[in-house]
Amino acid sequence: MKLAAAAFALIAAATAAQAQGTTVINPRALFPEGPVMAGDRLLYAEYAGQVVTAWDGKANTQLWKQDACGPAAVVPFGMDFVVTCYDAGQIVIISADGKTLKTIDKDAAGAPLVGPNDGTPDGKGGVYLTASGPWEPGPIVGRVLHLSATGVLNQVADDLHYANGIALGPDGRLYVNESEAGRVISFATSEVGMLGDRRLFARLYQMGEALDVYPDGLKLGPNGNFYIGEYSSGAILEVSPEGKLINKYEFKAVAAPNMTFSKDGKTMYVMAVDSFDAPYEGKVHAVPVK
Repeated sequence: MKLAAAAFALIAAATAAQAQGTTVINPRALFPEGPVMAGDRLLYAEYAGQVVTAWDGKANTQLWKQDACGPAAVVPFGMDFVVTCYDAGQIVIISADGKTLKTIDKDAAGAPLVGPNDGTPDGKGGVYLTASGPWEPGPIVGRVLHLSATGVLNQVADDLHYANGIALGPDGRLYVNESEAGRVISFATSEVGMLGDRRLFARLYQMGEALDVYPDGLKLGPNGNFYIGEYSSGAILEVSPEGKLINKYEFKAVAAPNMTFSKDGKTMYVMAVDSFDAPYEGKVHAVPVK
């Protein structure tokens, strides 16, 4: 009863924003995912299209392509970018103009990458990356990896229930979505990229979401709040650093897996999937931030 009361209190305190003022900047993106702002360009993966697409404010153009990659995210890595190839079990380092520079399919210990999914810069020239493990049903083998600025890939956490979206918080801790568990956890970080002090941050069902809610992407917004994309519905949740639901952006889509923000922080770019039938057509939305 206490959990239910807490959930209803959070719902009452939150404002459900119906994504008013939305502009569609790509009306046919093939499972858009893992976006990032790169200067004045929006870069995002099209998982089903096997491409990374760039939007310059006027047009969408292909930046990079690799057949059978299954790109899930584009992550800044110095002057370059890391692309997570979920299907191929690889992370690929590409240049800003779309040239393939290096491909990694194993960590430093020789373990293969199973389901490389999302990533975030570590603030020191490297990146943290998630490797989800096999799609359901499967063992709980999700991992967090750290790619150093010098290109060394090490495991820094394991036993995550489908590790997915990942972001550094305003407190310096690393936050990770465990999709199959419907929750967000956090870790203390170190100077060399190692993690410790694993803690629970939030259970999404306690915010009024369905018991089978599936958190996907995770970003720290320009206002210091976390934004969580849902694979199980067309919703983006805005959550305070204390784990309280602030806003809910809803879209007429089957999923809203990920998002990022414009340089001025006034616009949220939302990746939305309209159909789970191949070729997984969706849209990229530009939404005013509340």
